[in-house]
Amino acid sequence: MIKLKRNFLRGSYPPLVTPLKRGKVDYDTYARLVEHQIAEGSHGIVVTGTSGEPSTLTIEERIALCEVAVEAAAGRVPVVAATGSQNEAETTVLGEGAEKAGADALLVVTPYYIRPPQRGLAQYYIRLGRRTALPMMIYHIPGRAAVSIQLSTLERIVEKTPNLVGIKHAVNDLGFVTHMLARFGFDFRVFVGLEDLSFPMLCIGAAGMMNAVGNVAPRKVADLYEMTAKGRLGEARKLHYELAELNEAVFFDTNPIPIKYIMMRMGILEKNEHRLPMVPATAAVAKRLDGVMKRAGLKVKRKRVGAKAKRKRAR
Repeated sequence: MIKLKRNFLRGSYPPLVTPLKRGKVDYDTYARLVEHQIAEGSHGIVVTGTSGEPSTLTIEERIALCEVAVEAAAGRVPVVAATGSQNEAETTVLGEGAEKAGADALLVVTPYYIRPPQRGLAQYYIRLGRRTALPMMIYHIPGRAAVSIQLSTLERIVEKTPNLVGIKHAVNDLGFVTHMLARFGFDFRVFVGLEDLSFPMLCIGAAGMMNAVGNVAPRKVADLYEMTAKGRLGEARKLHYELAELNEAVFFDTNPIPIKYIMMRMGILEKNEHRLPMVPATAAVAKRLDGVMKRAGLKVKRKRVGAKAKRKRAR
């Protein structure tokens, strides 16, 4: 496994939502979201992760979002591009586009729907790893992809893929985290992918979190990592409980429906617009989310965050 800088791929890396305006990707607002994350202390960002609704975007839009993120971040925080798709060809194109755009690392989801065998997963990641010079991570989310990766498969990939440096683990399985870190060491970046498990996984050695809730409470999520990393577990535990109801609210409906609604109410997004088959929150879900926001101390605003970002290229 290649050697990474000590603080690279550690901390809170929120997977940003994709703002839409009348059906089109709103790149200017996306640049403002990047700026907002940096101002609020996030350690990095993820482009077109699950919260970014990548399945409703074109390949060209996904690459363009990476370009915008890299430009907006301007080297201040790392940009991780989620480049996985259902097949090798699309994933390769997305990875090449992200690398050309200047992304710092790739996050590749296990191919979804087709439910490949373990030997197919191993070959898939080994081949992808040979096609990029960037550090690469696996996105393990069986609830969405309908396929799990086994430790023996991961061992085979790591053995043959020096730039495979970690995994985003979105599974309610702390035991698997222990097995991975025991096998590959604490330089292997295991990222939390389920909000409720953030504090427990950090305590046993996870490198950070890639959590949707970081879109609406970035400072608090970043602080949770910082407090745990510094061994200030009492303070970290307090933050865990402060975030608990908000973490649960992410799953009141399919992510990122609740997150986009909250961001709209906070004034971070102008609208909570989605592309079909995704749809905005129902009135019932919205009412529940309003209650969560009030109890979490999230203020309702109408003004969008940040000044209008300067664009270097027309879109």
